[in-house]
Amino acid sequence: MKQLATITVIGRDKTGVIARVTNFLFEQHANIEALEEQVTRGQFSMTLQASWKQGALKTTALRSGLETLGAALGMEIKLRLTDPRHRQRFAIMVTKEPHCFDALLAATLPAEPALVVGNHADFAARAKKHKLPFVHLDWVDRAKSENAALKLLEEYEIDFVVLARFMKILSPNFVWRHKNKIINIHPSLLPSFPGPQAYRQAYESGVKIAGVTAHFVSMRLDEGPIIAQGSFEIRPGMTLPQIMARGQQLEAQVLVKAVKLYLGKRLDVHWGVVREV
Repeated sequence: MKQLATITVIGRDKTGVIARVTNFLFEQHANIEALEEQVTRGQFSMTLQASWKQGALKTTALRSGLETLGAALGMEIKLRLTDPRHRQRFAIMVTKEPHCFDALLAATLPAEPALVVGNHADFAARAKKHKLPFVHLDWVDRAKSENAALKLLEEYEIDFVVLARFMKILSPNFVWRHKNKIINIHPSLLPSFPGPQAYRQAYESGVKIAGVTAHFVSMRLDEGPIIAQGSFEIRPGMTLPQIMARGQQLEAQVLVKAVKLYLGKRLDVHWGVVREV
């Protein structure tokens, strides 16, 4: 069985970063299975997936070499070793609405919920009921809260993140460290009605079909690769609260479906589009 690792590289853009990192991994007898890089406003970000034949990975040399390389490049290089035999661990990020959180905990998933992060302290009781650690980050200072959340994800060895109606925008600094590993549920059929108040937008626009979208989070708000969608008919005379109530039921179903598809390793993101493989 192969040994696997995910490596992220983040810092100010400069020449030769990709070559330096890939050459080092070649020296470590790694096979590079996937690589994605992007430069945004002078910020370089790269996510790389590497594998080794059983027994070929020398963890100590890999870690120390990446630390040395990161210092030489003036960049942050993070290594996450993964074992395909182990259940993946995921974090759930929440605000106030519990329906998606409850659905995730009620579902039979081949993964382990390991952490709950919320920007309202009163969600602690719900997490405690499920015997899950809860950390309150108020998100008043986004940079401070995001840095704390990133440290928690590393401390709890989180493999992926589910935004269960987490009502805060994540910065590119956060998203790039977990590229295509953050799943969000949005209350509209994207690309229609991005942003807040999606149900109200649908109601006021007079659409006859509304729905929800589970997608990977990208650096553009509500524009990440779509994983799954669900829709329902808006019947004549339906009020906004009725539309919201129907939508919330569907949110929970579609989010669970998206997580199951992700865990089933049936998804491939190619040029911003999710394909089932």
